[in-house]
Amino acid sequence: MLLEAKNLTVYYGMVRALKNVSFKVNEGEIVAMIGPNGAGKSTALKAVSGLLEATGGHIEKGKILFEGTSIRDFRTDELVMKGISLVPEGRRVFPTMTVWENLEMGAFTVASGQGSVVKERIEEVFGLFPALNDRRKQKAGTLSSGEQQMLAMGRALMLKPKLLLADEPSLGLSPNFVDLIFDKLIEINKNGTSILLVEQNAQMALQVCHRGYVFEIGSIALEGKKEKLVKNKGVKKAFLGG
Repeated sequence: MLLEAKNLTVYYGMVRALKNVSFKVNEGEIVAMIGPNGAGKSTALKAVSGLLEATGGHIEKGKILFEGTSIRDFRTDELVMKGISLVPEGRRVFPTMTVWENLEMGAFTVASGQGSVVKERIEEVFGLFPALNDRRKQKAGTLSSGEQQMLAMGRALMLKPKLLLADEPSLGLSPNFVDLIFDKLIEINKNGTSILLVEQNAQMALQVCHRGYVFEIGSIALEGKKEKLVKNKGVKKAFLGG
């Protein structure tokens, strides 16, 4: 087991966003979190990534273990050093910096004097996303939304994470880019990175994942392997058009 969250209860002020939620990611898995807006999926991801305090939330109780070690009170930079990287909702690239510079920012914890390592990893990202190679000197703010999503994913991969947290990676993308991004998630996983995926596009998420959790207003209503979830009548009716 790579990641395990146990009985998480999260509040934003007086509003309870999660109640006694538990989930896990095993090594080599893609695990999807699906459910309606406001159900708590992104809150669960923020709890793992250390971003709750920055967004006004706090964990009232529960445990978060990564490789068997508690990370509940770790800062975000400490989590990155442990091997957890986040692709944030809305991409959040640095718009006035070039593609190359954005990728360099993703390697901010690499020791100084290791420029050759950074360059090698950037070229690996370009191998995964050839379109970025053609735009290496282009400012990120001038890229299309799909290209920015590729850049956000590439930036998160610069430190070769053990666990990639992907928050709504298909949001605002054209159908062609949606297909591309999910294909790349599969490729990233096959290259050895486990993935925890929060996604509104339940149909695509259930195609690529190994297991999934269905959220329902602050709690998990259903969990299991994707084969189980796609056959569930409630999941079919709510998310799969029948």
